Amino acid sequence: MNLPNKITTVRMILVVVLVTILLFPYDALNIEIPLIAGDRFSFSLVYLVALIIFATASFSDFLDGFLARKYNLVTTYGKFMDPIADKLLVNSLLIILAIQGPTRIPVVVVVLMIARDIIVDAVRLLAVQKGKVIAASIWGKIKTVLQMFAIIFVLLNDFPFSILNLPFNVSIVLCYLAMVASLVSGFIYVLSVRELFKEEKKND
Repeated sequence: MNLPNKITTVRMILVVVLVTILLFPYDALNIEIPLIAGDRFSFSLVYLVALIIFATASFSDFLDGFLARKYNLVTTYGKFMDPIADKLLVNSLLIILAIQGPTRIPVVVVVLMIARDIIVDAVRLLAVQKGKVIAASIWGKIKTVLQMFAIIFVLLNDFPFSILNLPFNVSIVLCYLAMVASLVSGFIYVLSVRELFKEEKKND
């Protein structure tokens, strides 16, 4: 197993660690978690640790792809496992933070973004079977960046924006922007392979 593949595997392990830390029954075991608090902000140490792990895993996503391309280490394992690791990382956080968290992500945001991923993956599979490779759009990259920042600020309970007394929650605004970018990128992706669907219809 080459280095990029090892990094991908480590990222999947970090996802397991991250989910365990966030869902561990601290209250049931009477474990008191320290709060990091100030005049206008507060968040649990658990979420700060989760943030560090999430940031590390997110950086590893960039690193394994960079190394694989630069040193020509692209493998079937990497092509298959890398997107799975990415979706496990982001979608597991989205689901958990919609159920619990210092700031809860709206359920509609999580449902639509995950539904978009399922549809795009299905379309991508059809495209691959037809021998067509679709390049990632700028909207897909914007979606990814917005998702990362939204999750980071949700974990921090909207800090440092919380100290500004804004009339809205910046982390939730970022969640909705990520949802919009996700839907737009998904729509663009489906449009880019619409000819494949026309071919399927003719063959039926």
